[in-house]
Amino acid sequence: MLMTIAIILLILWVLGLVSTYTMGGFIHILLVVAIVVILVQFIQGRRG
Repeated sequence: MLMTIAIILLILWVLGLVSTYTMGGFIHILLVVAIVVILVQFIQGRRG
């Protein structure tokens, strides 16, 4: 379920990036990367 939410957020942010062409786009990329890394670590932590 968390992976589905992460994918949806990622898609929404990518759509937002397409419409922006300023430094805000780079900040969105960093936010997406940070959230994905946190989610992956959280999911791997629960399995292990």
